[in-house]
Amino acid sequence: MRWMETKGTPVTRRSLLQGLAGLAVMSALPGSNAFANAENTRLFQTNAFEPLFASAFRKPNGSYAFRVLREDGSSVFEAPLPDRGHSAAWHRETGRLVAFARRPGNFAMYVNVLTGHEPLMFTAPEGRHFYGHGVFSPDGRLLYAPENDWEAKRGVIGLYDMTGASPRRLGEMETHGVGPHDILISPQCGSLVVANGGIHTRPDRDREKLNLDSMIPSIAYLDPQSGDLLAHHQLADDLHQLSLRHMAADGHGQVWVGGQYQGDKSTLPPLVASFERDRDPWLHDLPVALKGQLNNYVGSVTASGDGDVVATSCPRGGKVLFWNAKSGDYIGVQEVADGCGIAPIDEEFFLISDGTGGLRFAQGSADYMELTGQIAGASWDNHLISL
Repeated sequence: MRWMETKGTPVTRRSLLQGLAGLAVMSALPGSNAFANAENTRLFQTNAFEPLFASAFRKPNGSYAFRVLREDGSSVFEAPLPDRGHSAAWHRETGRLVAFARRPGNFAMYVNVLTGHEPLMFTAPEGRHFYGHGVFSPDGRLLYAPENDWEAKRGVIGLYDMTGASPRRLGEMETHGVGPHDILISPQCGSLVVANGGIHTRPDRDREKLNLDSMIPSIAYLDPQSGDLLAHHQLADDLHQLSLRHMAADGHGQVWVGGQYQGDKSTLPPLVASFERDRDPWLHDLPVALKGQLNNYVGSVTASGDGDVVATSCPRGGKVLFWNAKSGDYIGVQEVADGCGIAPIDEEFFLISDGTGGLRFAQGSADYMELTGQIAGASWDNHLISL
């Protein structure tokens, strides 16, 4: 939906939604009949025209929580977390949601929004810890969670059966790299795609990076049933300190990855690349003037509802960048101080969260942004997901 003009008055997406709200009835989440049953609406009663999102955050009193929220930040569901959270895995059809701790924290919170049970906390086994991300199998029965086997200096994916009353770990598979961070399932080929950040850490050394001189980041494509390695992509040797962290699949068969450079601060490498299983990495360049403003750090990556626009946040530079997914070209920037979480709303709009408790609409193909909510004293964490 584009920004429209009527009798000289701008009609934004927000005002249009407010107008439609009066005509709406209480209903399920868009695209799902999951909440049509009255007994299943305790957690999620929402307007049919109102999308929902989820994020970890720090509350004004300093405690941590995970919230399902509306576009203005108001709460639909909230649960306390024992420490800082990072991101979450969500499966629409089953209603399963798992929120993860920020590395090296080793907890995850599981809630099923259809049954409305009390949230359950679980951990990775001894000798492992989570990396803050996970993804469900297409049928929602399995959770794949990147984990650190720090003694062996290797990454693994923990496999969890989510069909019982509580998660049950079934085993693990190799990621063929160090520091696996983000994970997704490729819509193109059905493979598990893992971003091996390349940085070795240990929980007894907190967030200290122990191998910066020898790190080898990579993107691995794995068979989700057998764990077999299907493809393994590394960048050129002179980019071995570009830690590959966060990912999103676009609508053209590509996986877009944001990097966090660990080398000399005077070097300005490309920070965004796209991958396919059987193709060499495609590095995407930026205008020279913009490169030096990003502090060599991409925080989150997401794609629009139709997969035609990719958004990458650079919170340390106070910017969100937009890319044409098909051509690979940079198409625009929005200034957002400490803006890191990004989630698609539809084919045009994104919601951006920031470290000062703010939420904004932004349009990927036009110079338009609108503040939708601000929670004074709060801080949204790094990632925002669409439900």
